Amino acid sequence: MIERRPTKQIHVGDVAVGGGAPVSVQSMTTTKTADVDGTLAQVYALKGAGADIVRITCNDADAAAGLAEIVPRSPVPIIADIHFNHRMALAALEAGVQGLRLNPGNIRDEKKIKEVAIATKERGIPIRIGVNGGSLDKDLLAKYGTATPEAMVESALMEIRYLEDVDFTDIKISVKNSHVPTMVDAYRLLSDTVDYPLHLGVTEAGPIPGGIIKGVAGIGTLLLEGIGDTIRFSLTADPVEEAKTGRALLEYLDLRERTGLDLIACPSCGRAEVDVIEVANEAQQKLEEAGLAIQVAVMGCVVNGPGEAREAELGIAAGRGKGHLFIKGQVVRVVPEAEMVDALVDEGKKLVEEGIEARLAVADANAEQIAAAEREQLLTIQGDANRARERRARVAEIAEG
Repeated sequence: MIERRPTKQIHVGDVAVGGGAPVSVQSMTTTKTADVDGTLAQVYALKGAGADIVRITCNDADAAAGLAEIVPRSPVPIIADIHFNHRMALAALEAGVQGLRLNPGNIRDEKKIKEVAIATKERGIPIRIGVNGGSLDKDLLAKYGTATPEAMVESALMEIRYLEDVDFTDIKISVKNSHVPTMVDAYRLLSDTVDYPLHLGVTEAGPIPGGIIKGVAGIGTLLLEGIGDTIRFSLTADPVEEAKTGRALLEYLDLRERTGLDLIACPSCGRAEVDVIEVANEAQQKLEEAGLAIQVAVMGCVVNGPGEAREAELGIAAGRGKGHLFIKGQVVRVVPEAEMVDALVDEGKKLVEEGIEARLAVADANAEQIAAAEREQLLTIQGDANRARERRARVAEIAEG
């Protein structure tokens, strides 16, 4: 169980951020904000993929006008992304957005920042201080030489002071960098310095798969340390992929309840009785089409498969033209190899409807015995690749003196 670091709680619309609230997923639209229908279509797609909050650019008057139509029709809270023009922030507030993102590297006028903060406070919505290693204030770059963790945190603290000067404290902060180690160190330093909720992200991570790897490396590392209250994967891809990836990461870390399929599979080896890659891909496609939010294992060998994947809610292991269907490591049915995936989907549906105990109660009486006999036959034919029996005997001999 991950022990999360305590932070202040704020609200972006009806989504709580920080203070022990579930870690939320964010993404950003790529449409022109003035294209109201196109932007809303993308917002709905992001919601369907697992996004709790969506950020939309507000870079000109047409975009601000678009927000006025988008916000009341959105299924999730909307954050306006503001860069150089503070008047766009004021216009976005009038449009009804539930949050602002300000980049302190782009709006440097203290008076204008405070003007925005006062107007935002009147509406009771939060501001994210979005520090970015690629757009750091020139004075800080001159001081530190580059976008170091210390430089980014100092930028955030400067902006915090501007907001706190006008008694504005509904703040969340990000210190994003495209260099993963720098990003991780910056957030660690920031977490040790403030108690405001933190928005995690590796900025400009790039296309898939590299962008996902960078994001998981940075965001996952911090989440496992208990740091982070809301996340965004910044991918050069359809933003739906950002939402799906972010949601999946939180589910894999047990930080959000599972809403989608978690398929685990062995990497395959010479002992595999089937093409594990082909079976796993077919199983994933059909299980996702069935909408089954369970953990499923696809194993290529009945000798070790059910035991290695005993924690999976459901699984199938191949052996000698048959598939051993198991629930929590217990073989409940033996089916022909050609029917393995269909049997897996069928059992998955029943498992969701009836529960694990109910499905174990109606297991085929002879399934475990048949499976055990086939495992012994395979050991005789293939031999014990791990030499487990021989090794156990030698260990026991040493242990007994």
